[in-house]
Amino acid sequence: GRLRAMLVVNIFAIVGALLMGLAKMGPSHIFIIAGRAITGIYCGISTGLVPMYVGEISPTSLRGALGSMHQLAIVIGILLSQVLGLDFLLGNDRLWPVILGVSGLPAILQTILLPFCPESPRYLYIKLGREEAARKSLERLRGTSDTDQQIEEMKKEKEDIQKQKKITVMELFRTPSCRQPIIIALMMHLSQQFSGINAIFYYSTAIFKQAGLTEPVYATIGVGVVNIIFTVISVFLVEHTGRRSLYITGLAGMCCCAVVMTVGLAFQHSFTWMSYLSMSAIFLFVAFFEIGPGPIPWFIVAELFSQGARPAAITIAGFCNWSCNFIVGMCFPYIAELCGPYVFVIFAVLLFGFTLFTYFKVPETKGKTFEQIVQGFRSKKSSSRPLKASATELEYLGTTEA
Repeated sequence: GRLRAMLVVNIFAIVGALLMGLAKMGPSHIFIIAGRAITGIYCGISTGLVPMYVGEISPTSLRGALGSMHQLAIVIGILLSQVLGLDFLLGNDRLWPVILGVSGLPAILQTILLPFCPESPRYLYIKLGREEAARKSLERLRGTSDTDQQIEEMKKEKEDIQKQKKITVMELFRTPSCRQPIIIALMMHLSQQFSGINAIFYYSTAIFKQAGLTEPVYATIGVGVVNIIFTVISVFLVEHTGRRSLYITGLAGMCCCAVVMTVGLAFQHSFTWMSYLSMSAIFLFVAFFEIGPGPIPWFIVAELFSQGARPAAITIAGFCNWSCNFIVGMCFPYIAELCGPYVFVIFAVLLFGFTLFTYFKVPETKGKTFEQIVQGFRSKKSSSRPLKASATELEYLGTTEA
């Protein structure tokens, strides 16, 4: 089940935090490397389980807003770590293991609170066939005993799933009905990581220092504050304007900011005001990211797939996301050294391409049930078949007439 899985995976977070927090009691580098590796396993699994659970328990009208809460929790954690990492708090030679150790506290809190949460009704009904348990879960979540409509929706989805065989990770690319959704899911996670946002997060202090700030760490904390403000804005906007339009706005805005940032960094030594231009572009870059590309990929994958394919899709999308995160984190310093102030041109080109892909390929899922979204992909696929058949028939007629 979703709840049990989240409870079990918390063990990784707690063990990882303990290893890092006790690093001074043994060989520090081994404890830290082992702790980060174990914590990394937790992060990878958790970022798949949490959006899936939230998506399955949310009502259709609030699915996007509640899905964005996952990103809000992440950016709050980023800001807290930035503040606690200041020299006069925990970011010093004496207390640095403490800041690493406290990363296990949210997992301990979640372990205490999760048993009071209801299991996913979709999991109970579609996966386990326990209708009564699913109804009770829905009653707790919705605050009403009238759950017939949701049960009927799940019943239709279950009947549809039973007509198909169970879909594994490899079969996502082989199954025609899943091929387009998984390509969209992967592209959205690629666009999130290859947008350049982690280059900003990881190296913003160095960028601000290069721009001429004497206390760049406080500007980095400012970026964290902007992060939270615009994620909150996204929570309220996502159910009004839709996922697709927010995503396109975010990507296009980031593309423009990357160009402005490049101009500012390239000419900051010639014109002093250019450093302020590049810093403003960084703040706007983060703002546009949190409007769409930050929160949406995490929950839209769960929306694009039915219950049978959802776990496999979220697994491969999460793997793609963290792999790209690792690549950007490892490669950006070398690329920045090679390209200098023009490094963000690369991200501007990528963002332009991702904007075009989103405009032409990503459907709107706002206000649609899981079944309606899946049927939308199938109807597109079926509508393309008659066109192919007609083209073949015309070719045949053309050859016979000749």
